Amino acid sequence: MITITKQEQIVLNEIKYFQQEYPDGISENILKTQLNITEHQYKDIIITLTNNELITIENSKIKLIETSEKINVVKNKQEVKTAELKQIEIDSLNILNELIDDDFTISKYIAEGSLLYGKLKLSNFRMYNILVSLQNKEILKKINKDDGEYYQINHNSIN
Repeated sequence: MITITKQEQIVLNEIKYFQQEYPDGISENILKTQLNITEHQYKDIIITLTNNELITIENSKIKLIETSEKINVVKNKQEVKTAELKQIEIDSLNILNELIDDDFTISKYIAEGSLLYGKLKLSNFRMYNILVSLQNKEILKKINKDDGEYYQINHNSIN
C-alpha cells in the first residue's frame, strides 16, 4: 500500500487527466501552470510521487506509472509517517510470527537480527522503536528463560 497526502493526490489526478492529452508525457511547465502551489511544494510532491514509483520524469516530461497497489490518502505528512510506521510494525510482527516457537517465544537476538538483516533491513534505532512500540501495545513481552532473553508474542495478535 502506498500512502500519500491529499495535495499529492491532487497532483497525481492532474497528471492522470493530462496523460490522456499528452501520451508522451506532460511538460512540467504545463503541470505547474495548472496547479496552484508554490515551486517548493511542487518539487516536494514530484519527488514523493517519483519515490513512490507513481510517476517518472524524463526530459522534463512527466509520465504516470500504472500500479496495482492500493493508494491510501491522508491529510498531511505526519499521517503518512504514522501510516508507514503502522505498516512497518505489521511487517515486523509478521516476520516474528514466522520465527516463533510453540510457546510463542523467539530469542531476543534472533528477533533483532531478523529485523536488522532480514527483509526489512531496519536501522538499529528503528528496530528498537518498533520493538518498544509492540511492547507498549502489549503485543510483545520481554521475558527471561534459563538460556537467555526472549520475546513472547501475545498469541491473540497472530494473524
